[in-house]
Order: sequence, then C-alpha cells, then structure tokens
Amino acid sequence: MRIVLGISGGIAAYKAAELSRQLIRNGHEVQAVLTRAAEEFVRPLTFASLTGRKVITDIFSSASPEATLSSAVEHIGVAREHDLLLVAPATANVIAKFAHGLADDFLSTMYLAFRGPVVIAPAMNNNMWEHDATRANLEILRKRGHVIVDPDDGFLACGTYGPGRLAENDQIVAAVERAFAPKDFAAETMLVTAGPTQEPLDPVRYLTNRSSGKMGYAIAQAGLDRGARVILVSAPVNLRPPMGADVISVRTAQQMRDAVMAHLESATVIVKCAAVADFRPVAVSGQKIKKGASVRSIEFEPTIDILGELGQVRGDRLLIGFAAETENLESYARAKLNAKNCDMIVANQVGNSGTGFDADFNEVFLTLRSGEYIAVPKAEKRVIADRILDRILKLRLDDARRTSTTA
Repeated sequence: MRIVLGISGGIAAYKAAELSRQLIRNGHEVQAVLTRAAEEFVRPLTFASLTGRKVITDIFSSASPEATLSSAVEHIGVAREHDLLLVAPATANVIAKFAHGLADDFLSTMYLAFRGPVVIAPAMNNNMWEHDATRANLEILRKRGHVIVDPDDGFLACGTYGPGRLAENDQIVAAVERAFAPKDFAAETMLVTAGPTQEPLDPVRYLTNRSSGKMGYAIAQAGLDRGARVILVSAPVNLRPPMGADVISVRTAQQMRDAVMAHLESATVIVKCAAVADFRPVAVSGQKIKKGASVRSIEFEPTIDILGELGQVRGDRLLIGFAAETENLESYARAKLNAKNCDMIVANQVGNSGTGFDADFNEVFLTLRSGEYIAVPKAEKRVIADRILDRILKLRLDDARRTSTTA
C-alpha cells in the first residue's frame, strides 16, 4: 500500500524515521511530507534516504515557472496516488488545521484533497493534550472516521510527566495495518498461545527456552486487524500486548493448558504458537538450591501435551500447530500434523541466523492435510502472520464448500 507520512514539528519527529522504516519493512511505499516546523527537528535527507523518494516540504517551488505550476497542484496528485494518510507526530496545531479546514502548507492542503483513511498519532505537552480546544478538535476528527492513536503517559520534553508522548511505533503501525486489512475474520474467535513457558526448579530458577513470543503476538495482531476477536494466552514475554486482545498471562505449561481449556468453548480457530516446555522437574525445591549443595542430577517428567489434548476435543474448530525443528523439517511437521490431529502445522527451522527464535523475521513452511507443503519466504513476522491467516481462511472456505456439497 502507498502511505503519505506527514511529520509535523515536535521533538517526537525523530521517531518518524524508524516508523517509516517499519512501514517499508511491512511492504508499504512511504511518501514523507515534512512541515516547515518539522524541518527544525529532522532533515528531509533522512527520509529521502529511508524511503528512496523525494521528500515534500513546501507547496511551492521557486526553481522555475514550470516547477512552480507543477508543485501548485502536487498536493492533488499525492492525494490521488496514495491509499492512506498517516500523521506522526501530529501537533496540536496540525490537529486544529485538519479539524477546521485550514490549508496553509502542503500537508494541510493535501489533507483536504485526500479521500482515503487517515491515521493521526498526536504528540504534545500534557496540558496542550488535555486542553478543551484540543479535545474538541480531536472529537471532530474522530467523527470524520479518522483513527486517533492516543499518546502514552511518560516524561515529556518540557520536563513534566503525563499524557502526550508519541505512541510507540508498533502501536502506530498496528493502526495502519488495521486500516488496510480486510475484515475477513470478523466471524472468528481466535485462541492464540504465545511465548516460552517456564518450569520452576526452585523459587529462583526455572527452565525455559529462547522463544520471544513475537510470532504469536504477530498472529494475534493480524487476527485483530482482520476483525477477529482474539484471546491471547501468553507466557512471560517482553512485548506490549496487542490492543484489543483479551490477554491471559500464564507461566507454566499446566497454567497454559488450563487457560486454553477454560476459553476453548468460545474459540472457532486455535493457533498454538507458544513454545511449551516438554519437561518439568518432578520435584520443585521449596528453597533456593545452593551452589555448594550435593545435588548432581534433577529428575524430569513430561509436561502435559496441550496440542495433543486439543486434537482430541477440538470438535469443528480449526486447529493450527507450530513445529520448531533443527532437522528433517517436513517429515517431523507431517508426523506432528497427523499425531496431533491438526489442520495445519507451521514449521520453521530454528538455529538459522536472522529468523526464528527472538528474531523479527521468520521463514516458514505450511504443512497441510491435503499433502501440500507450502514455503512462505523470509519476511517480517507480521507479514508471515498474514500469510498464515490467509491459509486459515482458505481452510475455512474449503470446509464450507465440503459442508455445502454434502448437504
């Protein structure tokens, strides 16, 4: 998709550089538009380098009469050629211009000509954010159907603490993706598990694995963007929960199993992405095991097989499992598909540099009951998540066709 990224003048303008990079990594084209005030904080060359496109900073050019005529109507062309307008950061001044139809620079003039979805991420002093005028202007924009990504609380450039700090880039990107996404999962309730479970050895130590939870969180976010209700059962991770998901925090494999079963009734699609520990200590010490203790070995027992249990009680729900392997990827994935009674296994080979555990990118293979083994090339995990959901949607449509034919 083609995005106009409007950057207005505030200390948060520097964050727009990484924001543009994230949007490009997600497959979007970005046209940066800087206000004159924004140029006091960031240079156009930064965005030209990141986007590979000319940065627009003024509605007129004095280079030549022909250039002046071209730039005088450029805002119309930009408005027609792009799919979404994102303003981040949006100052109180820009918000007021948009609300009241003032057009005295390229960004505000282009806004009046733009007919696509608009996402606005405000950033300003907390008193300015809470002022009646700002609140009224934001309400006008909301009534127009614009998406407002509210700022976070935090320490502000003026030295105060409160609301007004630009939202994190992942929240802004999520709002953009949601605006673009088809609402083809509106009839689904997705139960997603994510993250590495932890099995305690004593009150201090536990066994876990290298999973970051990023893939599961990306799937949860993709489901939300595409209209699903999402129940996210999450083991401990250092990630912000997707806005709008029902999040249940767990730690051990047993706790994850109990949470999944407690919410199974309402689910129509189950995506078991969590990296669940396969073993746990038979006995957990009530006190910290001291370094000089005589313990030389620890006895383990298998944890509960959540995916296997789901395969027995799934009913007509779609069941998607994951397989992280270091070898024989296809054969292990197909064996797991059959043993666990899944509709699809998402397999990825761990140990490769730049993909898999704790990485922002992934490369997976979709193993299906039909015998298909579909490669999904390396991409951002959020992009991979949509490819997985695309295939889930096809499975749902195939089920509906079979039911219709049988009837």
